[in-house]
Amino acid sequence: MSDTCQTLRLAFPSHLDMLDFVQLFCDHASRVGNLDQDSGHSVGVSVRESVVNAIKHGNTEDETKRVVVEFRFEPLHAPARLVVRVMDQGQGFDLVDVADPCAPENLLKPCGRGLLFMRCLMDSLTLRRAPGGGTEVRMVKKIG
Repeated sequence: MSDTCQTLRLAFPSHLDMLDFVQLFCDHASRVGNLDQDSGHSVGVSVRESVVNAIKHGNTEDETKRVVVEFRFEPLHAPARLVVRVMDQGQGFDLVDVADPCAPENLLKPCGRGLLFMRCLMDSLTLRRAPGGGTEVRMVKKIG
């Protein structure tokens, strides 16, 4: 660990039963980072949506593939932001192939809003293909 940041890391098999544990871990990270209740809730919803996407769409619920969630406080001594990374071991995807959840034909669909929620609830969202395969979702929430 360096003196400029602190990282909490969780790695687990691609199983939806892990979501409650991830939520507990996320709640703990929010407390450690002194996030207010609204920010903690925003981080929790965003992480949950990202992990569901990683399990279902990234790793196609293949329990031999892992999901990694990292919470990083920057800088360590006076955190100004929480950086969350969620990584899967799937094939990756192209963002242009993701249906627009606000399009009229998608408004009544029961799924497809996760990325929209993450964009709205976090201060920054970036997606990229991870080196070696999979997708990495990087989200930032300002503290304070």
